[in-house]
Amino acid sequence: MKKITIQTSTNQYDVTIGEGLRHQVLEYLPKQYSRIFIITDSNVAPLYLHDVINSINGASPVDYAVVPAGEASKSIQIYYDLMSDAIKAGLDRDSLIIALGGGMVGDLAGFVAATFMRGIDFIQMPTTILAHDSSVGGKVAINHDEGKNLIGCFYPPVAVIYDVETLHTLPFKEIRSGYAEIVKHSFIHESSFWSTISQVNLIEAINDTELVNHLLKGIEVKAQIVEQDEYESNIRQFLNFGHTLGHALESEIGYGEITHGEAVAIGMLFAFQVSEKLYEIKLPYEQLINWLKSNQYPLKIQEIATDKLVTRMKRDKKSKSQKITMVLLREVGKPLIEQLDDQTIHLWLGEFLQELKCH
Repeated sequence: MKKITIQTSTNQYDVTIGEGLRHQVLEYLPKQYSRIFIITDSNVAPLYLHDVINSINGASPVDYAVVPAGEASKSIQIYYDLMSDAIKAGLDRDSLIIALGGGMVGDLAGFVAATFMRGIDFIQMPTTILAHDSSVGGKVAINHDEGKNLIGCFYPPVAVIYDVETLHTLPFKEIRSGYAEIVKHSFIHESSFWSTISQVNLIEAINDTELVNHLLKGIEVKAQIVEQDEYESNIRQFLNFGHTLGHALESEIGYGEITHGEAVAIGMLFAFQVSEKLYEIKLPYEQLINWLKSNQYPLKIQEIATDKLVTRMKRDKKSKSQKITMVLLREVGKPLIEQLDDQTIHLWLGEFLQELKCH
């Protein structure tokens, strides 16, 4: 078992990583709660819900809600239904919400916790690799038809309990999606992290020791940034590397039609190209695209009008003054934030999408 402590301006919480932690939940609760309400999804519930319930039964009354798996559940209707469920379950200001699942569940359950009676405690129990990123840092949200995570707030958990045994049941598509965020962390950190990741030719065959090390490193990178900039006013935006185009792709193609990690992988490739053109530098673009191809990331996407993607990129919550904000690289490990006009992005994005068709 390993532990990382996250210290922010508003609170401090521990991220505990180990095997079998879902059977020991009571050990990681910061206090006694009047009621506990678990929010999970239809994929995770049959596998791990009753393990968690059994680990806390008797300490507090436990209720739960199961939402449909997939990004489409991060909607205003599902959010409203969960608020109704929480009220019917008798939750009060001394209750706890547990988010048991991947990034979608964490974002959704966290937003419910943040807004129920103006805020009650919640715990993240991630069950995907992707959630190593979303479960840390306190950003919670639901989606709007016009964009991803446009309705949300900053609301940190009181603990993160990461049972790596739950990763053994992940389909390869989810493993691949999660590793895109680890790759993202490697590019905004020192170059040695990317060197380590790039040596893993087949992430599907990675062993638990390597996986835990990569997860820990990714969480440490995020923790260092979040501790310096909790509310994303400055360097926390570095964590959005690859996300400006990635979120636009998710919104335009349809939530669930392309995974978050698959979209971010394409977004990172585009950020590489923009960086190379803007700064007249050379980044390991070919190395990245070859690594993505060897791990079967879908790089060919459906035909999408460039102007639609540019419009969505301008609506991104990071954009300012109707300019597109992107995280770029001067070199691996040296991120920076640039505002770009949509005409330039339109031209470069069109060229990039045409090039993707050749891969």
